[in-house]
Amino acid sequence: MEDGWQAEDATQAGDAWAAGGTRTAGDDSQAGDGRAAGSGGCTAGDSRTPRDSGTPWDSCAADGDPDAGVRGSAVDRRDGDCLAFAVGLTQRLITLDATVGAAAAVPLARVAVRRLPEVRAAPASLAGAGSDRLAVLAELCEVMGWVLFDAGFHGAAHRMNARALALAELCGDRWTARLTLLNDSMLLAHTGQPRAALAAAARARGPRPLPPRVATLVLIREAHATAMLGARQEPVGLMDRAGSLFLDGVSRHDPAWAWWIDEGELTGHQGWVAARLRDFDRAVPLLHRAATAPGGPSYRHLFTAHLLAALTGAGAWSDAEQLIADLAPRAAHLGSARTTESLRASAHRLLHDPARPAPASARDAAVFLLESLEGGDAT
Repeated sequence: MEDGWQAEDATQAGDAWAAGGTRTAGDDSQAGDGRAAGSGGCTAGDSRTPRDSGTPWDSCAADGDPDAGVRGSAVDRRDGDCLAFAVGLTQRLITLDATVGAAAAVPLARVAVRRLPEVRAAPASLAGAGSDRLAVLAELCEVMGWVLFDAGFHGAAHRMNARALALAELCGDRWTARLTLLNDSMLLAHTGQPRAALAAAARARGPRPLPPRVATLVLIREAHATAMLGARQEPVGLMDRAGSLFLDGVSRHDPAWAWWIDEGELTGHQGWVAARLRDFDRAVPLLHRAATAPGGPSYRHLFTAHLLAALTGAGAWSDAEQLIADLAPRAAHLGSARTTESLRASAHRLLHDPARPAPASARDAAVFLLESLEGGDAT
């Protein structure tokens, strides 16, 4: 069932997530994506930096009333400071996503839809709003698109990405445009559209050389897409180039959001791409290193899920059982639909894959994992 959010009106009656509805398995329809990154230079500030803002949004809780931290602040327009409100929302969404997961950030995204008319307006109608305001709104929509993707609202995420791109292009914020295209590339790959994912990454690359961390991320997205398309050597070469560029470090030309492309992120994607190629001898140690690295953001639980998938693919039953025993007690609270979907798929493979039957102990572990994720009869 599609969530009904159209790019022109984010609050129509059919919009499940904005109205407080839940994600559905069929929320994966895609709108057209023929957009190109902007070429100008205005920036949306530094709200991608992982810090709390010190504003009233800090009191928004992951559970409870998501409006609690914004009542009486700029949201009611008494002081007219909607720009500060949007920046605060962006920072808080990033903090929630990094600390407790995207699912916990969705209620705050609903606050943005309800309280900021600019998030609902057709982007073209905001052309005269000023470059600073447009850049802030573009970044807010980009972050909302990411949150919706990781929370499992795929169609809504794709359309929010389209909105973020349109706003970024209006003010020439090329870095937010590129990041949004790279987010959309990952979304398209996740929903089984590797050619579209590759095209989105190519648009993010653009005609000019990119600073090292941005170029690293482009190569990572291209590696995933080419692996999904059946290539064997090209994804390996792309990831080798990504690793080499990463070693160049962060340059002064890299945008503020490049902070999260760190060694843990690169290592996890190296393992994930190797797993796509069924090179499990390489994938397992890389994914284990990424999954056990201390201090990473919440969404990196995804690497743990892909580690389980790699162990299952390799037939490493004992290691898979041990990982499930560690993971299952917290599996229902990971906050990422992508992660739980991957875990669920691995559990079903352990239970039902006739090509590689798992031993009884591994099947019992899979039942335990499914019960931890869903409750009830998991078979």
